[in-house]
Amino acid sequence: MSSLRLGVEVVSAHDLVPKDGQDSSGVYVELQFEGQKFRTSLKERDLSPVWNENFYFNVTNPSNLRDLTLDAYVYSHNKATDKKSFLGKVSLTGSSFVPLSDAVVLHYPLEKQRIWSRVKGELGLKVFVTDDSYMSSSNPRHTTQSAMNVDPLSAESIPNTFSNERAESRRTFRHLPNSDRRKQNDNTFAAGPPPKPNVGSYEMRSGPRPPNIVNTYAGSMPMQPGEYSVKETSPYLGGGRIVGGRVIPSDRPNSTYDLVEKMQYLFVRVVKARDLPAKDVTGSLDPYVEVRVGNYKGTTKYFERKQNPEWNEVFAFAKDQLQTSVLEVVVMDKDLVMDDFVGLVRLDTYEIPTRVPPDSPLAPEWYRLEDENGEKIRKGELMLAVWYGTQADEAFPEAWHSDASAATDPTPGIYGHTRGKVYHSPKLWYVRVLIIEAQDLLVSDKGRFPDAYVRVQIGNQVFKTKPVQARTMNPVWREEMLFVAAEPFEEPLVLTIEDRLASTKEETIGKVIVPLTQVHRRADDKLVRSRWFNLEKSTSAAMDADAGKKDKFYTRLHVQVCLEGGYHVLDESAYYSTDLRPTAKPLWKNSIGVLELGILNADGLHPVKTRDGKGASDTYCVAKYGQKWVRTRTIINSLSPKYNEQYTWEVYDPATVLVVGVFDNSQINGSNKDTKIGKVRIRLSTLETGRVYTHSYPLLALHPSGVKKMGELHLAIRFSCTSLVNMMYIYSRPLLPKMHYIRPLTPMQQDMLRHQAVTLVAARLSRAEPPLRREVVEYMSDAHSHLWSMRRSKANFFRLMSVFSGLLAFGKWFGEVCKWKNPVTTVLVHVLFGMLVLFPELILPTAFLYMFIIGLWNYRYRPRHPPHMNTRISYADGVPPDELDEEFDTFPTSRSPDVVRFRYDRLRSVAGKVQSVVGDIASQGERFQALISWRDPRATVIFLLFSLVAATVLYATPFQVVALICGTYVMRHPRLRHKVPSAPINFFKRLPAHTDSML
Repeated sequence: MSSLRLGVEVVSAHDLVPKDGQDSSGVYVELQFEGQKFRTSLKERDLSPVWNENFYFNVTNPSNLRDLTLDAYVYSHNKATDKKSFLGKVSLTGSSFVPLSDAVVLHYPLEKQRIWSRVKGELGLKVFVTDDSYMSSSNPRHTTQSAMNVDPLSAESIPNTFSNERAESRRTFRHLPNSDRRKQNDNTFAAGPPPKPNVGSYEMRSGPRPPNIVNTYAGSMPMQPGEYSVKETSPYLGGGRIVGGRVIPSDRPNSTYDLVEKMQYLFVRVVKARDLPAKDVTGSLDPYVEVRVGNYKGTTKYFERKQNPEWNEVFAFAKDQLQTSVLEVVVMDKDLVMDDFVGLVRLDTYEIPTRVPPDSPLAPEWYRLEDENGEKIRKGELMLAVWYGTQADEAFPEAWHSDASAATDPTPGIYGHTRGKVYHSPKLWYVRVLIIEAQDLLVSDKGRFPDAYVRVQIGNQVFKTKPVQARTMNPVWREEMLFVAAEPFEEPLVLTIEDRLASTKEETIGKVIVPLTQVHRRADDKLVRSRWFNLEKSTSAAMDADAGKKDKFYTRLHVQVCLEGGYHVLDESAYYSTDLRPTAKPLWKNSIGVLELGILNADGLHPVKTRDGKGASDTYCVAKYGQKWVRTRTIINSLSPKYNEQYTWEVYDPATVLVVGVFDNSQINGSNKDTKIGKVRIRLSTLETGRVYTHSYPLLALHPSGVKKMGELHLAIRFSCTSLVNMMYIYSRPLLPKMHYIRPLTPMQQDMLRHQAVTLVAARLSRAEPPLRREVVEYMSDAHSHLWSMRRSKANFFRLMSVFSGLLAFGKWFGEVCKWKNPVTTVLVHVLFGMLVLFPELILPTAFLYMFIIGLWNYRYRPRHPPHMNTRISYADGVPPDELDEEFDTFPTSRSPDVVRFRYDRLRSVAGKVQSVVGDIASQGERFQALISWRDPRATVIFLLFSLVAATVLYATPFQVVALICGTYVMRHPRLRHKVPSAPINFFKRLPAHTDSML
């Protein structure tokens, strides 16, 4: 029976601290695991030593492997003094141990042992789990160290560890796994979750493991399953390898796209053609061009009856997907039945030059067309530019991409929906309208006074004033309302006065149309002049610019209207705001930094559609920050798409959130809505400036069947600060612009206006090409986060309990102190209490010093990774199916009456408990009011007499004495306590509340 072992390959170290005063150190590594120790050979005078030595530890209890820790200490040995100096350490938890087939060499940054330790550099380790069967199959001529019962570092087992003879005679284990076995395992992981390896009772995590995993996010939030956790990765990007947030430069030249992996593309620019031969009987030609590389084919648009067409279109073919060494550019003639061949140009891909920006674009050349046999045809030339480049090329955004289109395009003409693009949200304004009064209303029935109201409309936003039933033809309303408008202003402000003749019958008295381009814009709270508008009977008359020149009697409407530029128009959930700037650009402050995002790739995506009998996904990513939206190209028919696109935003406030969502492009199949896969939120204030965050984020989605992991999204993020002073100053400024505090909006107004703002943004972005559809905008903006659900209510309740858990814990601890459960602690509390009472000037310094020490203590437990959606906090891992069905129900409901009745009864039960708690809290407050309100005359007399005596005693007695007596009484010994409540508590509970007055 094979036993489980932990294998550790100590590869190398890099950039260590010199300790011998001669810019070098004799270095070795000491490994410790479960009481077992190993030591590598000593590398003399080398700050970047290489060992490549393997060690194996016995695992006594494989089921507890995840709870164990492997420690690797790097020491410098001084032969003269025979002492060792600490150079750094690396600690790895059992959750990062993987089978040998998944193991890779990772370079871990060395950690300090003490705060004042001087440590730098990295240690390269390869850690894996194996068994005896693998070790026995290794080359027997190579030896390896294995942990026995005797300590390998004891004096008996190693007489002279650092002797040169021992170092030279040491033999290391260099067996490499079978490449066929590794390839087979990779294919298995790509197809689905791998089988559990035969390593005793140790069970690996089900499902594919992302590469280069360093550690798993724990943080201070409640723990959740490992598959739902954020994991740090160490990818090779354009600037080098990322290890622990730092970039280890590579030999490759740096570029502006340093947060994504460099991808090579074959670019083909089809510029134009001339003197093309005619193919139709009529002597005309409808030319278009096909660019073919292996199985991939890109097609330009075609022109009707044009022998000298100009296309100027670019095609990009991923170099790692090229299956041939020949590039064919074919000119075809569009026909109803079968397209005719005109000519082609063949190029050898090995002779194509490489262009690296900022080199000038490659100049296009004229190529003579050939026939299918390779002979030059008599007429026809094609202008082309062909080169190799990367995603940093200027042609990349506008190019047709081979990885964004299937080898055989399933639906011709859908490529426009697969392009990547940068969008900008329209500039949003609040429109404030104050309806003051009307003058000289003209109604059809001269014998009655009108029951008039004003109907105000901008687009699909409609508000009405209250009807005024006054015996006059000059009604006064003075009602104010707010709208949302987007630049350029396409919808005017329409004011209509209507007369209510009956409950179902209304008559229009007149209307006025005000273009928003003519409305006054203000950035503060200064008074805006009101205006009188003449009303017209019809819309055409109201839009007539010359109507004001006509000499006639008018009904007039007195209105004050302005565009509010001092507000930030909330078009997303207030908790996840990506922008907090006001609308008026002169009020913007200087930017404080730059946010860079590299969308690398996705892994393990779940198929959301079926194509050719197999599961498929056509995914793209959308990132939103501020007014800038970005959309990557769509990768068709791939469950592990690679995007490698980088974007940049200016940052004006660190208390903002970057949102990245993944969607399935349903337009390819002609469906109506794109499918939501998952999203990631990253708050900028949680990021360290200058650090590169490379993590894989689980894409969590809530379905009617429960929470599901739809895959993982790999991102690279860097927040660079341009002005540290400005950023620190921002923390003292209000979160929202000044107008939100001078003239605040009510919560009801905020919800209504936010809904209108999201509708406007979705309408504008859906008109772009390719469109950013409404469901995408609503999902990214959390448009439906305000809707009620039982799950969210429970989650918020548990969040509240978690916030007050500290106070509850303190109360429990203080109760134990008062009950003298630990006499030593109680005596110390008495001593501290006496010191603070006798020297009250020490109270605030002690409190702040305590918080300072606690803050320093918590530094070691600080979050190492950006926070992500937590299933435990969201109460998504234990929610019943019926509550999930209720959350996904439409509004209004579409369920049967029996289901709705059950849910209503359940809601009444829950709300009844909440009602009782709220009532109890209100009763306690009303009892405090009853002390001096004479609702209970006898209790009020008792309290007034007590207050008079207390005032006299406190006036004559020093405060320290009173505090000492009260504190000592509260913390008195249990023998001095009664089992029944004290007199003050009994008196307070007897006071009346307003519960007697409730029906």
